[in-house]
Amino acid sequence: MSTEAAAETPAFRYTAELAGRIEKRWQQYWEDNGTFHAPNPVGPLSTGEPVPADKLFVQDMFPYPSGAGLHVGHPLGFIGTDVFARYHRMNGRNVLHTMGFDAFGLPAEQYAVQTGQHPRKTTEDNMATYLRQIRRLGLGHDERRRISTIDVEYYKWTQWIFLQIFNSWYDADAGKARPIAELEAQFADGSRPTPDGRPWAGLTSAEQRKVLNEYRLAYLSEAPVNWCPGLGTVLANEEVTADGRSERGNFPVFRRNLRQWMMRITAYSDRLIDDLDRLDWPEKVKAMQRNWIGRSNGARVRFPVGDQEIEVFTTRPDTLFGATYVVLAPEHALVDVIATAEQAADIAAYRRAASLKSELDRQENKEKTGVFTGAHATNPATGERIPVYIADYVLMGYGTGAIMAVPGQDQRDWDFATAYDLPVIRTVQPSEGFDGEAFTGDGPAINSGFLDGMGVTEAKSTMIAWLEEKGFGQGTVQYKLRDWLFSRQRYWGEPFPIVYDEDGTPIPLPEEMLPVELPEVDDYSPRTFEPEDANSEPSPPLSRATDWTEVELDLGEGRKKYRRDFNTMPNWAGSCWYQLRYVDPTESDRFVNAENEQYWLGPRTAEHGAGDPGGVDLYIGGVEHAVLHLLYSRFWQKVLFDLGQVSGDEPYRKLFNQGYIQAYAFQDARETYVPADEVVEENGKFFFNGEEVKREYGKMGKSLKNVVTPDEMCENYGADTFRMYEMSMGPMDVSRPWATKDVVGAQRFLQRLWRNLVDENTGELRVVEDAAPEESLRLLHKTIAGVHDDFVNLRYNTAGAKLIELNNHVTKAYSATGTPRVLAEAMVLMLAPLGPHVAEELWAKLGHDRSLAHGPFPKADEKYLVEDSVEYPIQVNGKVRARITVPAAAGQDEVKAAALAEEKIAELVAGGTPRKVIVVPGRLVNIVL
Repeated sequence: MSTEAAAETPAFRYTAELAGRIEKRWQQYWEDNGTFHAPNPVGPLSTGEPVPADKLFVQDMFPYPSGAGLHVGHPLGFIGTDVFARYHRMNGRNVLHTMGFDAFGLPAEQYAVQTGQHPRKTTEDNMATYLRQIRRLGLGHDERRRISTIDVEYYKWTQWIFLQIFNSWYDADAGKARPIAELEAQFADGSRPTPDGRPWAGLTSAEQRKVLNEYRLAYLSEAPVNWCPGLGTVLANEEVTADGRSERGNFPVFRRNLRQWMMRITAYSDRLIDDLDRLDWPEKVKAMQRNWIGRSNGARVRFPVGDQEIEVFTTRPDTLFGATYVVLAPEHALVDVIATAEQAADIAAYRRAASLKSELDRQENKEKTGVFTGAHATNPATGERIPVYIADYVLMGYGTGAIMAVPGQDQRDWDFATAYDLPVIRTVQPSEGFDGEAFTGDGPAINSGFLDGMGVTEAKSTMIAWLEEKGFGQGTVQYKLRDWLFSRQRYWGEPFPIVYDEDGTPIPLPEEMLPVELPEVDDYSPRTFEPEDANSEPSPPLSRATDWTEVELDLGEGRKKYRRDFNTMPNWAGSCWYQLRYVDPTESDRFVNAENEQYWLGPRTAEHGAGDPGGVDLYIGGVEHAVLHLLYSRFWQKVLFDLGQVSGDEPYRKLFNQGYIQAYAFQDARETYVPADEVVEENGKFFFNGEEVKREYGKMGKSLKNVVTPDEMCENYGADTFRMYEMSMGPMDVSRPWATKDVVGAQRFLQRLWRNLVDENTGELRVVEDAAPEESLRLLHKTIAGVHDDFVNLRYNTAGAKLIELNNHVTKAYSATGTPRVLAEAMVLMLAPLGPHVAEELWAKLGHDRSLAHGPFPKADEKYLVEDSVEYPIQVNGKVRARITVPAAAGQDEVKAAALAEEKIAELVAGGTPRKVIVVPGRLVNIVL
């Protein structure tokens, strides 16, 4: 700002500079006074006084502390939860709102590999930057509860929860998890026979452990994974390109079986689907979870092949008469058993090619390929011998890894049958006029013997009954959901609290040996191999820390040598349960105190409705976590609930997905991005340094040169202006484009409100004790009622609009005389959730010596909400021609008569009789001539 401009600016105008001073002062006040501390019923975070019965737990999705820091899109959800929390805190509720960090993961490890700097140092530096940025926004967090997944005291309990899951099994009869000790007792007393029928006492301890390991909810399995020798690690499906190569480095990726930790989440498939009905979540997210779990009813059918059987799962057993061939996944174990010697070379080559493809590519590739195994199976419905193929469009992870191919009713089977000249038999009558290939609709059964003429539903149940009667199969339920792959060949993650004996049997460590801390290592990268070396074995960074991996312990059988696990947990582990630790971050004897957990997360009492699942009262985050994080968290919560460790069986009672703030980016003629903040718009076109540029819309990013940071917004406008703008851009759940030039609108609103209460030249209060007239009181209480409803329902943009309307009225009515206190105080209190710093400053200037953070939030007086009269627009043939004002209690006949008597309407009707007069009570009169 120039010296001349500064001289013209009144000394007490609400500028960015003044806002900055106010904001720093109140942020320090809140910190010094523990303004946002939420008391627990018991423990170190208790005040010793009874806690309010009315509590609220508000939570943001766990952020990852990126080294790039925040841009203006990141805080949208954080500010939204803060507004919600502040509003409810002002209404007397005990509000828990804090934030921690999901700090393990690959980005910090990759940076450590490149620089040699320990990932903890990088991560903690990033967290410090992050905390500085969010503190400047005035977020009302209980700082005492802040946690990070890399804190040793935090991941000690992550390891402890892993052991609870490891030491549990799922009792299908009881429909819940139970301690593995109870299963062992059943084997010991003979109420449950051992797999081979021998008495439990006759098994060695190693044999007993092997039996129990087959039941555990956390177990080791030879799981098919994406192995990338060139990177030396297993990759998630999302990290593999469509042509079967790694996104990072473009190395070949192979599908192969490796020994990995798995979580038996599939045991909870039904509960994970059925309990969605008890949650206040967006229907879109519920549908995504249902589709991901993929529950489908059907049948398992057995196709004899010599002295073997191929078992397939099908959702359409009614089409069995049309099965003209069988397909096995290339990895299926039966391939090596049934294939003829003549086909061995072709099969080996095809398997090799399939291993280089991602699952997504295998599923979506329209060009169907396969190899005949040389074997034939028998269709149990027709008795016909049908060929058995392997093809990569069949996956081991779904069903049984084998399908019965019905080309008449499945397009993928049709494509394969066409490519290999295989028969097509329609088993469902196509609808009239159908001229396509495979018919996937409903219709009567045809070419299906005893099913002919039946509809699909009846034919399904009839065929299942026939299969069960004849011994060829049985009805069953199948799921797309697979058990959760829980191992990562990385350094920067939670170590497993497991050791292995000389036989490779996993043995859990006792609780007193937790935490198992990460060792210091010299090299954070896994060992890499020749890119084409598909048979190489993972060698994670921890495998080289021999002083750590090789240990001598007494685990109940005397002192023996053991080996620790070389892998670490995925970063999902720490984010599965963080809401529980927010409740009790300093508890050292337990992962969460039971009384505190019950208070903050337990199911509500009967008066709130039966069947409440418990959990966080409001959870806000992006829809990109709709499946994996939310599904994994629900699974962990249900296991802990079954074991009696928590009081509710769901982690998040209400979920809200915020939209995204996106941005325009600009490219010049060379398709090079230019700085967005230096682009000028003229007559609908865009120019950079005089050259026209092309505008595109999407994400913010450094490479796109369109990043705007909250730091610069706070510096140039103030944090409250930034908050007001973000909350007023549109509905919270809708994405919207960022436009820095529009921020000034929010700043002008705050300046006008400030000016209505504070003299810009003297700094004196411009508030009078005079009573406000009824017109102002009616608008005030209408605003209070509307803002209250908007805050409850996260409609912050409309709450802001109502405050602007009220402030405009005050400006017009009282700029010369001063604002009546009743209006001034109510406006400040309603502003506080959105613009907390300026609201605190004005509240103090109004003579209050206590923070407004705990209220009172104004309450609407019902007498001012009742309208004495109602204005009706009058439409004639759909166009508004006049307006009338009638008493609010007027009936439809009175409204109709008043409308027809209105001068302009009477002229239009001209003494005639309208064809129709429609009165919409309280809204409009519609006359049809």
